[in-house]
Amino acid sequence: MLIGDSISFAIESEITKAYVNPGLRALGLFVVHIDRRRFGVHSPEASLLANSFDAVSERIRCRGTHTAPFSDEPSGHELADAVVRALYCETERGRKFFDLEEREFVDLIHSRHLLWVPDGDQAFDDGSHILQFDLDDRVRLVAFKREEAELYEPQTLVDAWLPSETFYGALISWSSAFELEWRRSARVSG
Repeated sequence: MLIGDSISFAIESEITKAYVNPGLRALGLFVVHIDRRRFGVHSPEASLLANSFDAVSERIRCRGTHTAPFSDEPSGHELADAVVRALYCETERGRKFFDLEEREFVDLIHSRHLLWVPDGDQAFDDGSHILQFDLDDRVRLVAFKREEAELYEPQTLVDAWLPSETFYGALISWSSAFELEWRRSARVSG
């Protein structure tokens, strides 16, 4: 199932095996398309989908709150670099990021749920990361991939601005369609 426009923004998922337990939901794939690029493992048994479903539901519930004082000023590359350094590089402890102390910056990323992907599932074991910023009637998505040995791969970076209605409309449509597909699927105990 593909909801949205894969050229600008879409969510793609597939249920391979549905489970009775909503804590598991299903085995399958969940990927995000942004600006003609795909983020996530595109394989029919990539991951259990409960975390991805819950992450989308949380994004919808917290609409408008994914904000930061640095949401629109720095380039996508500056944002990706700062987030990766703050979250994953021990050598960056105590550094400032966009005039915030490292701890304040990391707390803001977590408290405002700016980091959508990875969401805890194996669906993003390809190193995908997606940052989301709500800016009035627009949403900014900064997506990139990183290898364990590298900070991030600059050639994978996408910095996309979408109307809020387009972004949240796709999330709401996907969430409803996925829930319906899961309920209609033959479910097994898991």
